[in-house]
Parts: sequence; structure tokens; C-alpha cells
Amino acid sequence: MEIDTSGHFGDMLKERNIRKEWVKMALNKPDLIEKQDDGTIHYIKQIEDYDNRWLRLVVNEDVDSAKGVTAFFDRRLRKKHEN
Repeated sequence: MEIDTSGHFGDMLKERNIRKEWVKMALNKPDLIEKQDDGTIHYIKQIEDYDNRWLRLVVNEDVDSAKGVTAFFDRRLRKKHEN
């Protein structure tokens, strides 16, 4: 799957130091996928190259093509998996 990394989504990637290669990994080989009632899909991937942090991509697939909503390293998942 490809996703547009321009606009707000691209800004979030830059601001949060999230590499585009990590985005591709999360989309193509996620560790978890969560479908939400609001029509978004959350792709979750543990990134070994970034201290094993958990990357969460929020994608809206209800539009004609997949559109990135936001991306962040999910601290809650990190704490959950450390225990």
C-alpha cells in the first residue's frame, strides 16, 4: 500500500522524526491492525531501529485512496509491552 506523505501527514512525519521507510514497513507488514468505528485503520509496527518503539499510523481508507491522518510513537503500547 502507498500513502501520500504530503500535507499534514507529512508535517507530522517530519516533526516527529518518523522515517518514510518506517511508514512503509508499518503499512506493508504491520504487527497489529485496528479498525475503528470512525472509518480509520490504525497500522501498528514495532520499530527496532528506533529503540523498539511502537509506531501507530492512522489512515482513512473510506476515501478514494488511502490518506494518512497522523503518525506517532505510541507510549501506551511501549509501556504495555515492557511489562
